[in-house]
Amino acid sequence: MPELPEVEVVRRGLERWVAHRAVAEAEVLHPRAVRRHLAGADDFAHRLKGHRIGVPSRRGKYLWLPLEDTDQSVLAHLGMSGQLLVQPHESPDEKHLRIRVRFADGLGTELRFVDQRTFGGLSLHDNTEDGLPDVIAHIARDPLDPLFDDEAFHQALRRKRTTIKRALLDQSLISGVGNIYADEALWRSRVHYERPTAGFTRPRTAELLGHVRDVMNAALAVGGTSFDSLYVNVNGESGYFDRSLDAYGREGLPCKRCGTPMRRRPWMNRSSYFCPKCQRAPRVSS
Repeated sequence: MPELPEVEVVRRGLERWVAHRAVAEAEVLHPRAVRRHLAGADDFAHRLKGHRIGVPSRRGKYLWLPLEDTDQSVLAHLGMSGQLLVQPHESPDEKHLRIRVRFADGLGTELRFVDQRTFGGLSLHDNTEDGLPDVIAHIARDPLDPLFDDEAFHQALRRKRTTIKRALLDQSLISGVGNIYADEALWRSRVHYERPTAGFTRPRTAELLGHVRDVMNAALAVGGTSFDSLYVNVNGESGYFDRSLDAYGREGLPCKRCGTPMRRRPWMNRSSYFCPKCQRAPRVSS
């Protein structure tokens, strides 16, 4: 699933190509693509028609398109394979095209939602007073948000009584961090993924947050991380940060810091990649 850098790359593309354009017509080609819009496909298409899309917004991994003249937004769930593409009208339909949005300005491009696995979709929601779709109002700010509160995060981390990777993936504590960037930040911090959060000092929390921000900004600079053709930006281009990963996906390869072979361990239906020398496992109390 795309993490913060990938979603931000898509958001920036949408801001350039879609913001402030009026919807002439929306066409739902597969009902699963709007299953989170409980009123159904026809209602979704009808309620978009004639409205102008505002500046696309993001919190963590969540992306939405506000409608300028309403208190509603189109929330985009990218899932495992969802893509928001800006394509010329004459471009052939993608095999897994699910939703098409045409605009009234005659610029010759349209917005397409393509989703091979149909885990993602678009849905229309009321906004909160803060301008978020109401269904994601509980999501914490992300570490690249200027209003992210480092001290509040540290205090929540200490109270949570969990392990650090679980905390980093808890979207109610800090949003936008997924499996890849958690492993990368923990490797840079020399912290094992099972270290208890209760023992984190302010300097240790600050160091970890710094590495989280650094790795995300580095990924943003090269368009995100792409391990297959399913993650692309709005122009269909893949990101290149996978070529710079220090931990994730490097099982058996030498640690870039000490040369020890990297390890992979099953973790919560995912995998954790780490250096057994640089990231010492916490001692188990007897």
